[in-house]
Amino acid sequence: STTYRIRYLNKTHRTRGPQHGRPTRPPNTAAPERPRHTIDHSETTPWAFKSSAGVIERTHEQGNLPMADLTGKTVIVTGAAQGIGAKYAASLARDGANVVVADLAAEAADNVAEAIRSTGANAVAVAVDVADQDSANAMAAAAVDAFGTIDGLVNNAAIYHDMELDALISVDWDYLQRFMSVNMFGALVCSRAVIGPMRDAGGGSIVNQSSTASWMYSGFYGLAKVGVNGITQQLAHELGHSAIRVNAIAPGPIDTAATRKVVPESMVQPMVAALAIKRLGTPEDLTGLCSFLLSDESSWLTGQIINVDGGQVLRG
Repeated sequence: STTYRIRYLNKTHRTRGPQHGRPTRPPNTAAPERPRHTIDHSETTPWAFKSSAGVIERTHEQGNLPMADLTGKTVIVTGAAQGIGAKYAASLARDGANVVVADLAAEAADNVAEAIRSTGANAVAVAVDVADQDSANAMAAAAVDAFGTIDGLVNNAAIYHDMELDALISVDWDYLQRFMSVNMFGALVCSRAVIGPMRDAGGGSIVNQSSTASWMYSGFYGLAKVGVNGITQQLAHELGHSAIRVNAIAPGPIDTAATRKVVPESMVQPMVAALAIKRLGTPEDLTGLCSFLLSDESSWLTGQIINVDGGQVLRG
């Protein structure tokens, strides 16, 4: 889990008063000067930024209370052999879920599942091609065989690490068809595979991985994410009567090995400068929301695309 703390550079200490959490001080004494939080962006890093009041530090501490209680729930995460998907899988396991690590890269998925099991959590690996309905159905069957039910699905699989960079008007048509079958229709294929077991369990939650690319020009990658948003909203209405909720997370620029390979370095600094929060995101910025959307705490939330983007996209 992720926590934030402020380490103050001055030595002013204030105590909390009994009413409304207001600070108190002895009578007839002047109020201490309040620290001014002016941000110094020259030393901004993914892990901390400095202000005149102190250093706001981002920490990842083991043993904190989970974001959401997923104890006993079974969740499939596609594209979970590396990157954000692997982080989702590990985080969901820490929050108590039985995790199915699903990926086309079977050996890498096995490694992720083994790492989760080494912590005492439950995980199995399943090979899947999310563009193939029979393969997705077999994935769902393997999850039921392993854990008896399916309560959640995270549609994270995508062609990204080795994605071609081209325009819609010139990209090879066969490549585009394969790309869309994975990055857009894969979410629908896998959702169709788990609907039966979710209904049998009395409901469930599907979380699709969208992107802020869906709100701006980004070629066929953005087009696929626009489609994911549409699938999210339409399925939310089709499945609501079955107590199956469908939402999407739309990350902004996330610092992963895949992003470092796909996004030219010359684009990173201007991208960060345009964000309200002046750093790239990390996979840990996404995991808490994913757990929340899969949990019973979000039982009246469906059909939503939620940006986690450091203020990249602002919509009225």
